[in-house]
Amino acid sequence: MSLDDNLDDKPKRTRRAKARQIVAARLEKLEDLSISKLVPSTLTLLGLCSGCTGIRFALQGDWNSAVMAVVFAMIFDMLDGRAARLLGADTRFGAQLDSLADLVSFGMAPGIIMYNWSLNQMGTAGWIATLIFIAASAIRLARFNVQSVRDEGATKADPFFTGLPTPAAACMMLLPLLASFQWNGEIVHQPWVALIMVALTSVLMVSRLPTPSIKYMRLQREHRVAAGFCGGLLVALLVVWPWATLSAALAIYVLSIPVAVYVHHPRTAALRAAKLAAERHHTGRP
Repeated sequence: MSLDDNLDDKPKRTRRAKARQIVAARLEKLEDLSISKLVPSTLTLLGLCSGCTGIRFALQGDWNSAVMAVVFAMIFDMLDGRAARLLGADTRFGAQLDSLADLVSFGMAPGIIMYNWSLNQMGTAGWIATLIFIAASAIRLARFNVQSVRDEGATKADPFFTGLPTPAAACMMLLPLLASFQWNGEIVHQPWVALIMVALTSVLMVSRLPTPSIKYMRLQREHRVAAGFCGGLLVALLVVWPWATLSAALAIYVLSIPVAVYVHHPRTAALRAAKLAAERHHTGRP
């Protein structure tokens, strides 16, 4: 083979190598679009659609459907995280998409629902209160994203968030509306009640208060049977008395936050351990 033939073959080999690289890159993209990686994002988008649908029902004055849409958004929010961890599909894209969906479903949706239901009676002041709640939700989610990047979020060793999570804040915001489904009282429909909920939830979201993370909380083995029984009972009550059960469950969750912080927070545990060590030293026990 002559030198000229080798020179002619060199561009052909270069083109073949580039073609193989292009094919490999496209195959890699197809692998990135696997079902396991699409499932969590699909659930996140379903939660986003549920939150937007809640806004639509609020504009139509269908309060039951509006609250149910937010509840479904919460269910999808729990499922997408579990699906991502189960399928090994935790990605930065999924985390950012989840935060954007949460801002709509648990910031804008409950704010607009409560505005149309009660806060609009206060005029501009009611709309400003709604904007404050939405802004506090955005701040809370932005701080969560920064902490996740820095690995400063909740862990198994320290299962606590900083500030009230937006789904829990949305639950607190909707408590007066849930109460009205059961008791039809005029007091819960007053705008000052919704205003108090806006102030409370907004402050808790942007605060440094440690709140328990259900994802990292672990029950002791001897308590799992009782927890399973309580979970089954809760499902049964939700079927029979959905609004009353949901209202009671949300109220219990809100009231349990300070208790959980005090009992489970590492600082409290360290103080208890130090106190126990001091008592043993004082009594001479090992």
